Amino acid sequence: MFDVADPAVWIALDEAVRHRVRSSADGTWQRTEQGRTPTDTQLALALCQRDGRIRERALGEVAGRPELLPLVVIRCADWAEPVRDRARTRWAEAVTVETAAALAPLALRIGIRYRGDFAVGLIDKVLRSADREALLPLLTHADRTVRRFAHRLAVEEGFLSPAELARSAARDEDTVVQGLCAEAALAALAEGDADDDVLEPLLAARNPRVRSAGVTALRRAGRGERAVGFLGDRAAVVRACARYVVRRSGGEPVEWYRRRCAEAGDAALSAGVVSGLAECGDRSDAEVLWALTSYPDPVVRARAVGGLRALDVLDVRRLRALLDDPAPGVVREATLALVPSARMLDDGWLLERLAVKRARETRVSAFRLLSAHGGLVRLRAAVALVDDPDDRLRNWARQSVLRWHPTADVPPGSAEVGELLERARLFDAYRLKRLKWEAGLRA
Repeated sequence: MFDVADPAVWIALDEAVRHRVRSSADGTWQRTEQGRTPTDTQLALALCQRDGRIRERALGEVAGRPELLPLVVIRCADWAEPVRDRARTRWAEAVTVETAAALAPLALRIGIRYRGDFAVGLIDKVLRSADREALLPLLTHADRTVRRFAHRLAVEEGFLSPAELARSAARDEDTVVQGLCAEAALAALAEGDADDDVLEPLLAARNPRVRSAGVTALRRAGRGERAVGFLGDRAAVVRACARYVVRRSGGEPVEWYRRRCAEAGDAALSAGVVSGLAECGDRSDAEVLWALTSYPDPVVRARAVGGLRALDVLDVRRLRALLDDPAPGVVREATLALVPSARMLDDGWLLERLAVKRARETRVSAFRLLSAHGGLVRLRAAVALVDDPDDRLRNWARQSVLRWHPTADVPPGSAEVGELLERARLFDAYRLKRLKWEAGLRA
């Protein structure tokens, strides 16, 4: 009636029967004691009973019934010691290579319980003494915990070749498995060994951590020149490893970056190259990055602005113009660069960019910068958006108004403050009167 291969089903069955006020197993077990052999169904219910004496007696009847072994595994972590001891004896008698592989997913789930390590330990021992074929189904199991267990065991026992480990690192979606297999594959390579079956899957992997391991291995393999091709990788960790290998091979990564970025007409310029220049360049590279803020590719433009921020190069006038860029990524990067200097921006110019006709990213940027002004400017901007059609902006603005308090730069007794607070229509009479009093206004 259910998928017996699914560990969650057996755990749910155990919990469901245990928490019922009265189970059909209550009377069934007594009837079977009168000389009749209990069925698998009756035993399954008895193994889940809340009464420990019933569970213990049921364990005495499970020999020769492999269908009930999942419940035996669950009982190996039972809170009652007599039940737990008998279940462990039955599991030790029944475990084989086949049952160990089949019930490993369930045992690993039970293993996180208090006293739940026995079943997993026995499975680990059995699989280590078996051949690698028994472990292969677990290496591609849907549950990542099972895959981690299987790959760790395979690495420790040497069941997989370096090439197989490299393919697992490149194929698996779990970062733990990726790191484990990549490190094991590289550890098996001798100094100067250039095994393409190991290096190529690592270098072509989607995960940056695996690619970075492959790039680092290029130096040991005597292929440091190939690392140049990864200097412009999309991932920062891969670029960092590539720079290390290139330097150890006698190259100078920063000159490569400068040369590529200076070719402003190069249609193939990647965003990773621009980021790489910011990561290892200096402030003398700022003009090259400024030139790239008008590059056709919006991702390159955004990385150029981010690079200027990383190099701590600030030109408020030039950065302000980028707030009207059609690419949201460029606007976000420009905003991050301008926030510390928000008070240097004309608040009237920013208020114009709150208009509904403007692009959403521009409006968000303008409001963020106006909020960074603080004081009366922040209140003006927030009140302007309290009825905005954009849900997120409207809620953000209303929260800003509700949390507003007069600061030292707000002129005491400013009539504008009272008008703005009343226009917001967010305060009850008492709160409104209190805020006006804080602002130096008398009711």
